[in-house]
Amino acid sequence: MDLFAGTGALGLEALSRGAAFATFVDDGMKALGLIRQNIALCGAESETRVVKRDARRLPPNEDAPYDLVFLDPPYGKGLGEVALSHALAQGWVAQDALIVWEESATITPPDGVVLLDSRRYGDTVIYLLQA
Repeated sequence: MDLFAGTGALGLEALSRGAAFATFVDDGMKALGLIRQNIALCGAESETRVVKRDARRLPPNEDAPYDLVFLDPPYGKGLGEVALSHALAQGWVAQDALIVWEESATITPPDGVVLLDSRRYGDTVIYLLQA
């Protein structure tokens, strides 16, 4: 699952490395167009779903939860915390899922989510967490 998917690069990379399916969530019209275009360029239409939705307001998940979740929210706005908490509550994130979260600020993982590691690259920090 790729929350705040932008271009879809993270989810598409996961597919290229063996993920069975990817859902891309974004609410920006330009981002949605880029995601669909990149999915088509990769020939991954049958392995993907695009959800036009604010990542902080996902509906209840009716399918299997995801065991790999990417978050790349706009930096410094606290959107990642809200989106991840909501995704967990709505059944999108599997127990023991790996969560990869890109942010510029210190994060506060939701209850039940454990910080495994973090790596700083300039102004960006990649956080690895487990649900």
